[in-house]
Amino acid sequence: MSSMSLTMLARSVNTTWNANGFECEAIQVWRAYLDQTRSQVDSLHRLLSPDEKIRASRFCFRRDRDRYVAARGTLRRILGRYLDIEPGCLEFRYGSYGKPALVLESGGDILHFNLSHSDGVAIFALSGQAELGIDLELIRADFATLEIAERFFSLGEVAALRGLPTELRVKAFFNCWTRKEAYLKARGEGLSFPLDRFQVSLLPGEPALLLQTEDDPREAQRWVLHDLNLDGGFVGALAVEAHPVPSEVATLRERISLL
Repeated sequence: MSSMSLTMLARSVNTTWNANGFECEAIQVWRAYLDQTRSQVDSLHRLLSPDEKIRASRFCFRRDRDRYVAARGTLRRILGRYLDIEPGCLEFRYGSYGKPALVLESGGDILHFNLSHSDGVAIFALSGQAELGIDLELIRADFATLEIAERFFSLGEVAALRGLPTELRVKAFFNCWTRKEAYLKARGEGLSFPLDRFQVSLLPGEPALLLQTEDDPREAQRWVLHDLNLDGGFVGALAVEAHPVPSEVATLRERISLL
């Protein structure tokens, strides 16, 4: 894709905050394509911090390195636009399990974000009020097996998968996987919290829900899950703190050039 443009995938209907005069809704989700021209990748690379450049240099394959640079550089440009800060000046901090956030001096007190990428596509979620997590996966039938589900999913999720016709299992598997990953990323704990210790809904057509957690029953009321309407064989999910609860996440067909 030659032009570096972004697609707004979804936003909540409530406009509740304003970062340095740039109006945005409570939740916004953006999509970007990471396979860019050499000049675009080089331009994004110049925005990265020294530690991001070091991490980029550690990738063995150029395609993976360029996609990492495109994802991080695009994130910086999105955040910089919202906060009216030069993208290269933004500073990040990282939680105990690697969840990125802005330092206070870069707007960390007014803007929460999360990102995910898969097979050359990245999605970015932003909120002015709530912690959030997002996950994106390319659907792969060879990965969506009952053996993998039995290894990682809860007993209730595995039973739900087994009860489905074969043709629905792959989509249900990735519904489950992305919802679980989004929730763990929102918590900032990654895979340090076992995937089989909580249960999400997964049936195709069923609302995205956190059904229960073993460590704290109140967690199911604390978080709201949303599916993302994606094309190209991808599945995505968003987890957001339930206070405030976005009353709706509406799909948009709006394209804008931010970069």
